Amino acid sequence: MTANVAGYLLQMLASRWLGVTGYSEFASLLAVQLLCAVPALALQNVVARELVRGSSVAALRGLQWRCAVIVAVVAAALIPVVTAVLNVGVLAGAAALGAAPALVLLSGEQGILQGSRRFRALAVVLGAAGVARVVPALVILAAGGGTAPALCAAAAGIVVASAFARSTAGAPPVRIRPAIAPATGPSPDVTAEGPMPGFAVDEAGTRDDVRSVGDRPTAQGVRSVGVLPVLRAAQVQAALMALSSADLIIARIVLDEADASRYALGAIAAKIAFWLPQAVGVVLYPRMAQPTHSARAIRDALAVLSGIGIVAVSGAALAAPVAPLFAGQDYAPIQGLLWLFALQGAILAVLQGALLSAIAVDRTALAAVTWLGLVVEVVLMACFARSVPTLITTAVGVAAVTTIFVAVIVLRTADRSGTAELPSASG
Repeated sequence: MTANVAGYLLQMLASRWLGVTGYSEFASLLAVQLLCAVPALALQNVVARELVRGSSVAALRGLQWRCAVIVAVVAAALIPVVTAVLNVGVLAGAAALGAAPALVLLSGEQGILQGSRRFRALAVVLGAAGVARVVPALVILAAGGGTAPALCAAAAGIVVASAFARSTAGAPPVRIRPAIAPATGPSPDVTAEGPMPGFAVDEAGTRDDVRSVGDRPTAQGVRSVGVLPVLRAAQVQAALMALSSADLIIARIVLDEADASRYALGAIAAKIAFWLPQAVGVVLYPRMAQPTHSARAIRDALAVLSGIGIVAVSGAALAAPVAPLFAGQDYAPIQGLLWLFALQGAILAVLQGALLSAIAVDRTALAAVTWLGLVVEVVLMACFARSVPTLITTAVGVAAVTTIFVAVIVLRTADRSGTAELPSASG
């Protein structure tokens, strides 16, 4: 919540300080930066999944550095493309893309915390990263700086946050298994919420005492992890992030400067509804990666995400009349559409939960449905959308149809997998 509020505060204040003519550039580059976070989000999911499955932390940290180097090379190559397509300054484009390698390193450490279910430490890292990214950018904007200096300051904050995350995650753990497992019942450190802090529990319920003793992986499940699983997860995350950000980029192309800025401000409501329930996926993801708990975790996630989405849309509808008081009267024309923006974000949050479950069980081919939805959205917007209402209505419609298809497939697959995992009557 701290990270999300900080992000929304950045966009709200930037919309006022940069004005209706300058905010579009800032918002479009933030959308590009979100797309650059795709490899980072994919890495976090893969690291958490592989840690649950027994990979060593040392091996996973080696993977995150390899991914960071690859991302840095690709980001450098994309700077002239982004500059030309969005008609922005070279420094601004470089600042937006330059944060990508640091995001990869930050997310790798977050994956270690998530996979080991150290949710309190993960919460501290997430909140600190949001503040470290936003505060320097706000200082620059408040001092009269433009888009490029603000994005440079945000990138520097992400670098600091990645170093803090590495320090918080600490040294790789060593697991020492007791010689004799308990005869009956779970270990006393197992609760309804999972193992207590300081212990790891295998699928049989045996307790593993966890001690940080340096980079010494034990013989227990030293799994090597290559870049390929990250690439598979990345294309799932890329499909989701592209679908959630394509409308902002297209708005910059097909609308005039004022309407593009209004659309960008309305999209803040979509981002709030999209990121508000992020903790649901974070907490349930390790269970999604375990075959015996996956189906239940997926159903729980989709149900909770849908409920939070209803609340978010209702809140946007009620808060719409006061939006111009915070953003300025230039944005009054879109206040009646805020509930639609929130609906788009809420639907995409459910889609994110469904796709996370696909990554957790390494069935990433499902992303093809989302890629198809993205193509349909881009074609419809480029050919027919020339106003803010048309753009957001198209985005909501495509997101809804895509989410329904993906959710149905995920739930059916989970039910079949869960049935296959049940022990036989004679087992």
